[in-house]
Amino acid sequence: MRVPLSWLREYVDLPATETGRDVQAKLIDVGLEVETVERLGEGLKGPLVVGQVLTIEELEGFKKPIRFCTVDVGDANGTGEPQEIVCGARNFAVGDKVVVVLPGAVLPGDFKIAARKTYGKTSHGMICSGDELGMGDDGTHGIIVLPPEYEVGTDAIELLELVDEVLDIAVTPDRGYCLSMRGVARETATAYGLPLRDPALLDVPPPNASGYPVQVSDPIGCDRFTARTVGGLEPEARSPIWLTRRLQKAGMRPVSLAVDITNYVMLELGQPLHAYDRATVDGPIGVRRATAGEQLTTLDGTKRVLDEQDLVITDNRGPIGLAGVMGGANTEIAGAVTDPETGQLRGTTDVVIEAAHFDAISIARTARRHKLSSEAAKRFERGVDPEAASAAAQRTVDLLVLLGGGTAGEGVTEVVSPRGPRTLTIPADHPDKVAGVEYGRETVVRRLQQVGCDVYGQDELVVTVPSWRPDLSDPNDLAEEVIRLEGYENLPSTLPKPPAGRGLTERQRLHRRVGRVLAGAGYVEALNYPFTGSHVLDQLGIEPDDPRRSAVTLVNPLSDEEPDLRTTLIPGLLGALRRNYGRGSHDLALFETGPVFRATGDEKPASRLVVDRRPTDDEIASLDASLPQQPRRAAVVLTGAREQAGWWGEGRPAIWADAIEAGRAVAREAGVELIVRQDQHAPFHPGRCAALLALVDGEEVLVGNAGELHPRVIKAMALPERTCAMEIDLDRLERAGAGALKAPTISSFPVATQDVALIVDGSVPAADVEAALRDGAGELLESLRLFDVFTGEQTGAGKKSLAYALRFRAPDRTLTAEEATAARDAAVAAAVERTGAALRG
Repeated sequence: MRVPLSWLREYVDLPATETGRDVQAKLIDVGLEVETVERLGEGLKGPLVVGQVLTIEELEGFKKPIRFCTVDVGDANGTGEPQEIVCGARNFAVGDKVVVVLPGAVLPGDFKIAARKTYGKTSHGMICSGDELGMGDDGTHGIIVLPPEYEVGTDAIELLELVDEVLDIAVTPDRGYCLSMRGVARETATAYGLPLRDPALLDVPPPNASGYPVQVSDPIGCDRFTARTVGGLEPEARSPIWLTRRLQKAGMRPVSLAVDITNYVMLELGQPLHAYDRATVDGPIGVRRATAGEQLTTLDGTKRVLDEQDLVITDNRGPIGLAGVMGGANTEIAGAVTDPETGQLRGTTDVVIEAAHFDAISIARTARRHKLSSEAAKRFERGVDPEAASAAAQRTVDLLVLLGGGTAGEGVTEVVSPRGPRTLTIPADHPDKVAGVEYGRETVVRRLQQVGCDVYGQDELVVTVPSWRPDLSDPNDLAEEVIRLEGYENLPSTLPKPPAGRGLTERQRLHRRVGRVLAGAGYVEALNYPFTGSHVLDQLGIEPDDPRRSAVTLVNPLSDEEPDLRTTLIPGLLGALRRNYGRGSHDLALFETGPVFRATGDEKPASRLVVDRRPTDDEIASLDASLPQQPRRAAVVLTGAREQAGWWGEGRPAIWADAIEAGRAVAREAGVELIVRQDQHAPFHPGRCAALLALVDGEEVLVGNAGELHPRVIKAMALPERTCAMEIDLDRLERAGAGALKAPTISSFPVATQDVALIVDGSVPAADVEAALRDGAGELLESLRLFDVFTGEQTGAGKKSLAYALRFRAPDRTLTAEEATAARDAAVAAAVERTGAALRG
């Protein structure tokens, strides 16, 4: 919300010495986010005056049209003679009143004006456009043409209100009343302790039977509809300068008198309005839900197919507007047009004014559904004062009569759904308990009254909330009002004292260790949004019955293309890899840890928890039952070089084995040795995919997968060739671990190394052979490593040779050769028995 300081002073008698910066500081103290203070006209220096064009000479021989003009500027140039000016604009004619800047003046941006020779003529000044004066867009993109009543030589700086300060306020969703001058003025008056001149305090005639007919079919979507009429408007009537300048300073473009007035009143009172050309409205105005398939062309020229949940304004022909969002083009106020036959001006002369109050949620959903953000929708979805509708309609009528020469219709229509005032009960010391500061009852009552509440009672206060504050729905909201007006800076800063002996849980330590070990292995952490869509799972080749298809769909997603919460970390990492690869980083290794979300279908509706006490165990359990499964996972993706080439060697590319090793490194942080077996699992290449297994209660449990991505996935997602990935379930690893990690014992006795090569069938997994060797070797085995896999004529058809290095060590003695050999033989015997292996050679 852009708030001109000159406009704000109309409602609050601020001290004359107060600057925009001073007001900014005061408003920040009461909780408003005033982002900037723009100083309009800073550095502007005259003479800048009203002039009248006397002659125009078209200069020939140039690439663009150039005009040599003489302009009467009165005595502003010191001679009274016409001023000669060269100008390229063409939207003015002889006799028009324009804005002229003379030599010696300085325009915004330190643009100094001097006489100069151009296009073969000497230009003594400049005829100005709105952009050159920092006024903003007036819709013409050309020279400012003033109404004829202004005298030549008048100071244009004062006339156009070029010097001002504008506060730019970021209005949070709960402070929708501050999207109006009335709301900001109320906060300003409170901050300064000054009285407020409320612009909504107008004499409004009561409703009568002669008002324009209105039929509201959905009183929940529209609980108040005010209709007024004005006739006999002059088509040639233009918005006065003060009105257009206020709109421009507030960031809006002037359009026409009727539209400008409705926008002005919306900015002033916060109540969106709409004006219909009465001649184009067919019959009574109605408010209802749209019928599926109905169409409406809105004022922006877009034809829209309506949804059954859209609230629409109608006449006998059908929809004429999206309620609270944008009007329809078929009832648009017509601009003044000269009739080619009669030469008379034609345009809208009779209007119907709508001032209604619509349901905030309905308007918000309609605006998002049609991707149509308007000033009206922005206000309705944050909450509009329903009691301001009548005053806003009256203010609009008054301005149309005053500025447009119209006549107010006697009829007044008010369709109102009965509603009582909202009342809350709050202990008088509740703000004290929330803030930890003793305010006292008198302070609490005074501050609540300042925001417009009616307060009764002693120890227990009965508070009636004002109609313009729909956000005040809870005792804590009232406490917040007291605290912010008393000053957040006055709250004591007290550091919490955590109980001794409590630190990170073992689960938290595991997650931190996983991040450190992956970072130490050369992976870079990439944090991604937890949103995804089914099209990504299609690209990954995930089957319809895969658990990763059981997604949690958001009611109000940030993007229609990503309406679901992620069920796997890999798509987000692949997106980050693709973006970085496209920016020239070709050697990439990324990781992420975080939760995924799996819907079970058994989730129950969440119950609303209380805030005045700790929830009970049953209430917490009920809340947990409403949540989907959220297992925490770690994932990596890598492509390009895993080891860089240099003087030290040739380097090597990243392969599927690196992804598997990343899984092993993560598992080791949980004290788990993974079992690796061949697998087929989307999105991995069927011949380069590994299942990562761990023993949980003596049974092998799948904890993750690793490998190289399928070529179809790489093509569908535009990824580099041979991209590899790994994803592992940290919660399952934690269950497989033996609790907190124990430091390894280091024996002072020497190690005995024995190598063994076994020939097995090609279909026998190396993991099975390794498991058999470990079981057979017994407690003396310190480590086991596969260092060679060989196939060829020597092993026989369908066979392979697996060579292992076995390290034996005793904690209390030096092993003899006989003990090491016996342990090795026992390991081989177990492998022979369980896998059919044969000792090579």
